[in-house]
Amino acid sequence: MQASEVPRAVAAAMATAASLGLAADDTVVLQDSNKLTLRLLPCDVVARVAPVADQVARLEVELARRLAGAGCPVAALEPRVEPRVHERDGFVVTLWTYYGPVAPREVPPADYADALGRLHAGMREVDVPVPRFTDRVGQARRLVADRDRTPALADADRELLGDTLRGLGRVIDGRGGAEQLLHGEPHPGNVLGTENGPLFVDLETCCRGPVEFDLAHAPEEVGEHYPGADQDMLRQCRILVLAVVTAWRWDREDQLPDGRRLGTQWLGRIRAALDREDDISARSRSRGAVR
Repeated sequence: MQASEVPRAVAAAMATAASLGLAADDTVVLQDSNKLTLRLLPCDVVARVAPVADQVARLEVELARRLAGAGCPVAALEPRVEPRVHERDGFVVTLWTYYGPVAPREVPPADYADALGRLHAGMREVDVPVPRFTDRVGQARRLVADRDRTPALADADRELLGDTLRGLGRVIDGRGGAEQLLHGEPHPGNVLGTENGPLFVDLETCCRGPVEFDLAHAPEEVGEHYPGADQDMLRQCRILVLAVVTAWRWDREDQLPDGRRLGTQWLGRIRAALDREDDISARSRSRGAVR
């Protein structure tokens, strides 16, 4: 969130909580990205605050309510107030349960995979209109093609990202496998280790696609524990997802701390992954020729 908007966003969250009878005299910033995530004290509630134009919050609340009701491993909305989106001073505010940190903070890969599998199972029972994963790929392609939005991106890197997004997007889309509702970004930053096991947060990124697209956001060891995952597709999805998030880092309006350094680092990882993919394809063709 723009630094100039943070004080107003904090005030909106505190005022919203107070209007609902929740004591909010102090705040702790838990995350500051496109949304501001706060811990309100002493009521111990998590508030997620975004500009009012971001109406995805309504979908997030509805999904969280339905998935939690089905026993899926998702963070719960704050039970002391009505589960809905609140509007105040140009912001939308949603209120959630606060989960204190547990040790170890890192979720073991097997537990991570089990929780993601249970989330996917619950999502197969939910029918909501969401974009396909290809929409996100298309957004990244348009960003890379827009030199005004990505002025610092070198020509060779722009070509690399554009070709990767276009080529792998078509390959994965053309495989024609089963698709379903996905979390969209179940990376470690969106997984809470709690006393009740791993819980997923930030459902605003939901999309439809193969489960391997979700798995591509998780550490590689998680994919090894996820039953039935197509490892070839997963490998390709990892490169595609890396290309998408790398494109975001070159957006001149990107607010991720140290984002430009990460974008440069990830370009190197994409090149190395594509080289490995070429080697795998070459060995596969060689085996086919021998047969």
